Amino acid sequence: MSKYDMTGIGLNLREIPDDNGSLRLVVLGLILDGPAHSAGVRQGDELLSVNGIDIRGKSAFDVSSMLQGPKETFVTIKVKHDSCGPVESMKVQRQMAARTPIFYRLEKRDNENSSVGYIHIKEFNAVAKKDLVSALKRLQNSGASYFVLDLRDNLGGLVQAGIEIAKLFLNKGDTVIYTTGRDRQVQNTIVADSGPLVTTPVMVLVNNRTASASEIVASALHDNCKAVLVGERTFGKGLIQSVFELHDGSGIVVTVGKYVTPNHKDINGDGIEPDYRRLPGAIHVHQIFLL
Repeated sequence: MSKYDMTGIGLNLREIPDDNGSLRLVVLGLILDGPAHSAGVRQGDELLSVNGIDIRGKSAFDVSSMLQGPKETFVTIKVKHDSCGPVESMKVQRQMAARTPIFYRLEKRDNENSSVGYIHIKEFNAVAKKDLVSALKRLQNSGASYFVLDLRDNLGGLVQAGIEIAKLFLNKGDTVIYTTGRDRQVQNTIVADSGPLVTTPVMVLVNNRTASASEIVASALHDNCKAVLVGERTFGKGLIQSVFELHDGSGIVVTVGKYVTPNHKDINGDGIEPDYRRLPGAIHVHQIFLL
């Protein structure tokens, strides 16, 4: 939880629908002795506002972004303890700052008019989407004709971050991923809720260490005809797992479902087969989209 803390204050939030169909955000887990825990937040508390902004109806991902900020700065949150407990406002000092997993560059080739925007995503953490948006805009403004998204050796990370990143390339209404399981709450179709940030051609590089959230991104772009995949068959990690804190401070991880691609292929155990096992030797990367 510490490695993939999305809030910067040691909270794990869960969306729970209320009787009216609106979303409530409840604290599912805490980093023990972390900033929020030390300030008095407890498991089961409902988060009501962030810096005076009512967060009712907002997603856990959006609110987690609102909680983030520079290390050692403060954020004011209002929580309701338990279901019938008191409401308390508290000032929490941010102590955790995720490092950027995004590395990018613009490649210009001699005697060619086009330029490649190369982006390597090392993992999907709390700042991956924000930093990727910044990288895409800078590369586009610098004249990138298309993008190479390098997901090789990316073992995953925060699945929700991967889903949000996939949406940046999809049309509104496109399917990102299906979730299946015995519990009806796990059965879901996740779709893009807005238009794409990027409409230029995309190539995604994958290998046998491209796993989990990386496979969700790769399959979403591939199955919606937004990218070609180049490299090796991916790892094949497509399980949905929930983490539950126990009273003694330990935790238990339970597999509750699995991810299925937009083309209804089971990721787990099989992985994703690329369009090209390797770049054809006589064909330049600039020409792969013409094949």
